[in-house]
Amino acid sequence: MRKIFFVMIVVLLTNISLVYAQEHNFAETKQLIDSGISCDKLSDEQLEAMGDYYMEQIHPGEAHELMDNMMGGEGSESLKQVHINMARRLYCNENIYMGYGMMGGGMMGNFPASYSYTNYGYWNILWILPFAAVIFLIACIVYRFGIKNTASQTPLNILKKRFAIGEITKKQFDDMKKEVGG
Repeated sequence: MRKIFFVMIVVLLTNISLVYAQEHNFAETKQLIDSGISCDKLSDEQLEAMGDYYMEQIHPGEAHELMDNMMGGEGSESLKQVHINMARRLYCNENIYMGYGMMGGGMMGNFPASYSYTNYGYWNILWILPFAAVIFLIACIVYRFGIKNTASQTPLNILKKRFAIGEITKKQFDDMKKEVGG
């Protein structure tokens, strides 16, 4: 079991280090956010930088780049508007739609804003269950084919196998059995 937890911790730490390796330098924007400046004193460029920072926190690394490309790509007006709207929603607490384009609150605007993808409701539990099941299956497979098989390789078991296939005689088996304490 220790090996399983060790492997899981190594994988987790590797993923965390990859995320930090791809992180942009948002020190200036972080200072602006921490200053608590009023929203009416912020320019659109500052709001865009704040929205970009928030998007990096929500979708770190490569996921952020993919999101940027889906919203129009680096330097596009649509991406700029998404970042500004994100800052207004998350920093200024304005009830504003964060996306851009034809899809309103929810797919094609059919759902009220309270059912948008940004809310963390009970449906997110459904994502945890398959994830936990996959982790459980991996742990069972590792235990069954890895740890359990190595635990059964005791000196007495090896000796019994050698005797069973005729590699050693009965006298050799008895002598060796006394030596290993079996």
